[in-house]
Order: sequence, then structure tokens, then C-alpha cells
Amino acid sequence: MSEAILKGMRVIEVSAFVAAPLGGMTLAQMGADVIRIDGLDGGLDYHRWPVTDDNTSLFWAGLNKGKRSVAIDINRPEGRELAQALITAPGTDAGMLLTNFPPRGWLDYDTLRAQRADLIQLTIQGDRHGGSAVDYTINPRIGLPYLTGPQDVDGAVNHVLPAWDLITGQMAAVGLLAAERQRSRQGIGQQVKLALEDVALAVMGHLGFLAEAQRGVQRQRHGNDLFGAFGRDFVTRDGQRIMVVGLTLKQWRSLCEVTAITEQVEALGRHLQVDLNREGERFHAREALASLVSPWVAERTLEEITALFEDRGVCWSHYQSISTLLEEDPSCSEQNPLFKLLEQPGIGQILTPGMPLRFNGHYRTPQPAPQLGADTEAVLMDVLGLSSSEFGALHDQGLVRIAHR
Repeated sequence: MSEAILKGMRVIEVSAFVAAPLGGMTLAQMGADVIRIDGLDGGLDYHRWPVTDDNTSLFWAGLNKGKRSVAIDINRPEGRELAQALITAPGTDAGMLLTNFPPRGWLDYDTLRAQRADLIQLTIQGDRHGGSAVDYTINPRIGLPYLTGPQDVDGAVNHVLPAWDLITGQMAAVGLLAAERQRSRQGIGQQVKLALEDVALAVMGHLGFLAEAQRGVQRQRHGNDLFGAFGRDFVTRDGQRIMVVGLTLKQWRSLCEVTAITEQVEALGRHLQVDLNREGERFHAREALASLVSPWVAERTLEEITALFEDRGVCWSHYQSISTLLEEDPSCSEQNPLFKLLEQPGIGQILTPGMPLRFNGHYRTPQPAPQLGADTEAVLMDVLGLSSSEFGALHDQGLVRIAHR
């Protein structure tokens, strides 16, 4: 097991859904003490699908691994004061808040800063004005649903991966670490805001989508073809589907060699008067190139192709369902040290990934998500210094709850 890189850092998380919980979990997986504050019956995403037969959220368990859970009645003034005390509690590596809730009321930055001047608060927003937005409302605005799907489809095609949430979650972790570094050097805290919409717009700029449109080019749908190079799906003799990519020149030459089409490709280039060693020209000639690769694939089984492609270093993949991935792919099993079979409270044993980053060549062992309120007593006693009797009084007043299911 590698060292807990962020050991000693404490972050309070008040959040729901994907981006903020993912940011907190990323820090927790590197060893930070991430304390999640929820209401007595859980947050907005406590029963988010997918769920078990008894309505326990696999989603919530997946995004809160390695954290501690505190359940407080934040609808009452006394509960909000208790939560604020946790956020602003003393400690050199404490005083950090991650949230995607509006920074007002008990989460107002200036209110919290009055209790701790060097507070770091990172707030994830929908848009930069504080309006509501999620991946499924941002994508329609930025145009990607008109680039996704088969070429002959008329209309929008959404995809299922919440890409902007995922990127925003990682950026939230980076933002907190950057702000903490500045605080450690200069002794100052700050309010950091990160808008999901801004993340999406920035990425559209980074990848050239905006510049392309600014030049008057309207990108079209290309189905399963890789835009700007050669990449396409093919069907094997035994009816399996594979994806083959020739993005770099090395990848392209490996594919040509193993499929024995090098001479035909050279002849095609001369005929078209283009250099097919250039990735863009391979994209323009994709139909003709696919007609050379397709018969070779169609004559061979997946097993035969796997052996040949792996031996020659071809960049490729086999299309498979999530069930097949889980049941048959050794990379998605305990054969991969990223994963461990862990007992998840309320769910049972599940294959659980840790942090993909490897420090000194090692993965950190993943930890399960807590039960709601499992750490309420320990956190309030450790962080706020409450005695057993003081905690008991809060519990009797219904302000806090422990390990509720």
C-alpha cells in the first residue's frame, strides 16, 4: 500500500449527485479525512439510481468511498450552527469546505469566514451566475448531441456519460489543493467557484470545437468513425464487434502490417494523390481504407484477431457489455490491484475500485462508503471536543443521528 499522500488534511463536504461527491472522494482516496454532512434522512442523492431491491443506492455508495458520515438536522438553527462549527473547526490542515449547494444562509462564505478567517470554500455551480444546470441540460446547448450517433439520424442523440460532472469533480479536487497550497504559503483562505457550464465551454475550446466553428466549419456526424484519423468498428467471422484505431503513424503501420494491406494502401495513396501517413488524409479516405480492413476482419474469429493484434501492438478493443466486462475481463477483477472485493454496509460484497493514481508504483486500498451517520459521534467528539454526555444530549434532542438505515 502506498503512503496516504493527503494524510492529516480535513475537508467538510456538503453535496449531492456527481461532481462534488467525486471531488471529495478523490481527496479521500488520497488519504484526506473527508467528512460528509447530510440531513438526518440523507441528502438529495441518498436513493439515487441504480439501487438495490431495498432501495439502497449503489450510486451513493460508489461516490462516497472512504469518507466519514455525519447526520445533522440542518433544518434547525442548532443543527446549522453545529455544521458550521465543523466547517470552521481549528487545525492547520482543516477549514476546507466543498459544496455544490448555494453559498447562502449557513453556507454563506462571509458568515463562515467570520468564524475562520483562512477558510477555503469551493462551490460548484451550474452556471457562473449560480443557476441550475446538469450535464443533460448543458450538452444540448454546446452542440454535442448533434455530433453523436449514426450519420443518417435526424435530431439529437444524448449520451449516458456525465462527462462535465466527472471533469468538474476532478477540477474541484485540484482547486482545493491549489487553494490549500496558497494558504500554507501565505496564510490566506479564499472562496473558489467552479461552474459546470464553464468547464464544458472550456473543454469545447481546448479541443478545437469552437475554433472550428469560428472558421465556418460545421462538423457532421460520423457514426463510429474516429474524427480526424482512421478508426472504425468491424464485425468478425463469429459475429463479434471490434474497434480498430490508427491514430498515430505507429498504430497505423501496425494495423497495415498485421492485415497485410501495406502495398494496397500505398497504391491507394498514389491513386488518390494523398499521403496516407498523415492522419487527416486517412480520415478523408476512411471508406476506401475500411474496405481493405473489413474483409480481413470478417474472415477471422475474435480469438484469432486477438492473438494477432496483441502480438503486433495494434490499437484496438472488443465491444462488450458491462456484464461481460465484470464477468470475463481480468482487468475488471481482483487480478487488477485497482480493485478489491469489499463489504459495503447495506449492500454486501461488491467489487470496489480505489484511486487510479499509483504513488511509488502502488495503488491505495479502497475503502467502502460509510452508512449514513456512522461517524456522527466520533467526528463531533474528535473535531469539536464534545463529551459523551454532550453528544447524548444532542442525540436526545433529535439534532443528530447515528448509523441510520
